[in-house]
Amino acid sequence: MAKKTILGIKLGMTQIFTEDGQVIPVTVVESGNNVVIRNKTVDTDGYYGVQIGFGEIKDKHVNKPMKGMFDKAGVKPVKYIREIRLDSESEFKVGDVIGVDIFAAGDLVDVVGTSKGKGFAGGIKRHNFARGPMGHGSKSHREPGSTGAMLSGPGGRVIKGKKLPGRMGGVRTTVQRLSVVRVDADRNLILIKGAIPGPKKGFVIVKETVKPKKAAKK
Repeated sequence: MAKKTILGIKLGMTQIFTEDGQVIPVTVVESGNNVVIRNKTVDTDGYYGVQIGFGEIKDKHVNKPMKGMFDKAGVKPVKYIREIRLDSESEFKVGDVIGVDIFAAGDLVDVVGTSKGKGFAGGIKRHNFARGPMGHGSKSHREPGSTGAMLSGPGGRVIKGKKLPGRMGGVRTTVQRLSVVRVDADRNLILIKGAIPGPKKGFVIVKETVKPKKAAKK
């Protein structure tokens, strides 16, 4: 696989100690075994890619189209399915299992997850807006100010995409260039330095970073 990728569940954060006594905050991701469900090629689909699945699911939660797909691949039903685009044909075959040992300590990874939902939030919390004067005469402490130019014509409205108060969080988020501190293949765990998006037991994608280390200057 051109890009190493694995699906997992965020278990939470802890800390580990190095041999020289330093404390490293880490996030523990449980991956288990990812199974290859389908390979895509330029001849059949117009591009290279691979579909992998992860997580247990009860049979009653699998609909007929999904059951047919799993039966065709000859694999057990899984809860999460994601497709990874590749630059060339996949080295894995349908039914192959991908473990956490594709990563090693020191690897740089990007982690994709869904950020924690924070409900309705104002512009200050949601977009880092500055507040207004706090004096008694001020009539705008934390309220949004002018929304700027509006679309002309009858029924003028605020331009789409304007930063305003609204629902915060609960969106796809990626944190790049995090270091893998430790890989525990026996327990299917990956320890990643720092924090990653999402709540505990949240679904995450761990993949090889798109921003590798820069080559040293000669």
